[in-house]
Amino acid sequence: MLLGVTGDQVLPKDVYEKIKADTLKQVRGTVQADILKEDQAQNTCIFSTEFSLRLMGDMQQYFINEGIRNFYSVSISGYHIAEAGANPISQLAFTLSNGFTYVEYYLSRGMDINAFAPNLSFFFSNGIDPEYSVIGRVARRIWAKAMKLKYKANERSQMLKYHIQTSGRSLHAQEIDFNDIRTTLQALYAIYDNCNSLHTNAYDEAITTPTEESVRRAMAIQLIINHELGLAKNENPLQGSFIIEELTDLVEEAVLMEFDRITERGGVLGAMETMYQRGKIQEESLYYEKLKHTGEYPIIGVNTFLSSKGSPTILPKEVIRATEEEKQHQIDTLRNLNKKNESLSGKLLHDLQLTAIHNENMFEKLMEVSKYCSLGQITNALFEVGGQYRRNM
Repeated sequence: MLLGVTGDQVLPKDVYEKIKADTLKQVRGTVQADILKEDQAQNTCIFSTEFSLRLMGDMQQYFINEGIRNFYSVSISGYHIAEAGANPISQLAFTLSNGFTYVEYYLSRGMDINAFAPNLSFFFSNGIDPEYSVIGRVARRIWAKAMKLKYKANERSQMLKYHIQTSGRSLHAQEIDFNDIRTTLQALYAIYDNCNSLHTNAYDEAITTPTEESVRRAMAIQLIINHELGLAKNENPLQGSFIIEELTDLVEEAVLMEFDRITERGGVLGAMETMYQRGKIQEESLYYEKLKHTGEYPIIGVNTFLSSKGSPTILPKEVIRATEEEKQHQIDTLRNLNKKNESLSGKLLHDLQLTAIHNENMFEKLMEVSKYCSLGQITNALFEVGGQYRRNM
């Protein structure tokens, strides 16, 4: 009966405020609002980069003000950089440099390093190249040194937390069952490298939305490694291995060299002005595709060791899409929301615009506006004061 009704409409003000304050301190999750990787790789940008950074800063400031410690304010993402074509070195270098850019921006707004650094999390892709086996330990080494020596941050802030998702780009529509083998090996890299959390892709994501059966198989990969594989019961089974130690040093050196190239171009934002990151990602993507098509980079069942039938591309038996009824239901729900709050929404959206113009905290206002206005209404209102995204040419 209370579906769609917010707590402040049914509870005394003091009771609601206490529940809200307590809940915000306990709520867990991650906001994936990394505008820098969006511009560099994924392309789902709607506001200008400058305005988006402001929104991210407002969100982090709100998290600090409300004591939100267990909800990460941004997932600084290399996964989408890798999926767009970057090699493991570029993925790691671009992601960490983006992370340091957020640190510098939040510090410039007067936030304390130890108030926000623990709220940052990272997200990497694990492909099958050897460099991926050390991506986490290199990231942690560079982050910890910078936090300790440059920013004088405390021990908690020096601890880099990261999520791994196995590589979507490594999934193929040919010999589709082999995808589970690749995903298993990528998951092993992640677990042996001590990732904080892990997502294993379903084998059929190469061609369609995963089915319940394929998702269970993907989950089983993690379960079998964690519960059945003996070495995985040791927290750091590869520590001290020559190849791992050597790779760690080599990858760190390569990442620091990429940092120098970014610095020469005016830092992350300066490099973005000339589309340096995008250009490098596209070049590396083209190189990978060339090696794949010539067979210089062997992919079993795709360009080498084909089956007697030639390893044809598998077509999905069923592609899961929303029905017309489901689409219409969503449209009707939206119209009902707009109609129900018609008298309130105009003033709330205008207040939100004034908040942006006066350089006040937009996220704090959004927490209230979103109770009555749709995402589309909020976005259009902010377009008028923050501008829409336009790519550099």
